[in-house]
This record gives sequence, structure tokens and C-alpha cells, in this order.
Amino acid sequence: MAEPAIDPTLGPVLARTGDERAILESFLDFHRATVLRKASRLSDAEATRRLVPSRTTLAGLLKHLALVERNWLPCLFASGPGDVYLTSEADAEASFTLDPGETLDGLAAAYRAACARSRAVAARFDLDHVVPHPQLGEVSLRWVLVHLVEETARHAGHADILRELTDGETGAI
Repeated sequence: MAEPAIDPTLGPVLARTGDERAILESFLDFHRATVLRKASRLSDAEATRRLVPSRTTLAGLLKHLALVERNWLPCLFASGPGDVYLTSEADAEASFTLDPGETLDGLAAAYRAACARSRAVAARFDLDHVVPHPQLGEVSLRWVLVHLVEETARHAGHADILRELTDGETGAI
């Protein structure tokens, strides 16, 4: 019996028999890419249009997720100059707020860079590596990766709805 054809863009499907790390990283990268695809091919005006009562916009999701990437991996596992772990509700709300001059292209590039930095930091540690966390006590890299999958997937769903409200484009990817 022939193997069914698998869309090669679906990393989680390709990693279906991989080890735990390969599976976690493939799901996280899939959701990261989904958010970027949902925000692609839009004008700045479309990406910053508020379509729901909250401040959530497609551009704002990119800005927020870039902060999430920086906060959870570089700040906790490999903090450098200027890295400050943000914990307040005001910081969370501000992460969705666009500053004058921010563009969709710039936000997408910043998100890609934050994801690349996160990947590089995560690659340096075992899944069982534990670090102090200012609110939770301690967290392992495994826990952080699962949390990032959850957070990014949740916002990918928001991006999916916002994109459909923007121009009618639908689809899981």
C-alpha cells in the first residue's frame, strides 16, 4: 500500500515520528509561519485596522508575539544587555500597541528575528534545563516550548479570524 502524499509545508506532519524536541519545534515553527502568512500580502492600513473591540490587529499580533519570543527564551535562558523580562499587564497591553512609523514589513522582520534568536537560544539547552522565572519560580525549556506552542497557536487562530474579516481569505495555513 502506497504512503499517502503529505504536504511538505506541514512540518508537524513530517515530524510525526521524530523525537520530542523535533515535534515541539515543528509545531512551534508551523504556528509561527501561520501567523506570518496570515499577515502577508496586506497593506499597513489593512494590517493595523481594528476589527474587534480590543486592540488586537494583525500587525499588533506580530508585535506582541515578537515580545513573547524575546521574553520567554532569550530573557530567561540567555539574558544579555537590554534584555528585561516583562511581567506587568501594562507591558502585555503595550505589546499590541503600534508606535508611529511601525510598518507591517518591519514588524514581520522583527518577529522573524525574534523567532530566529529564540531558536538559537533553545538549541543551546536540553529540554530538561531549568531556569528561574520571576513569577513561576522555575520553568524548564520543555515547559517554555509547550507554552510558546500554545500562545502562538492561540494567536494564529486570532490572526486567521482577523484575516478573514480583512479580505475574506480563509484557510488553516
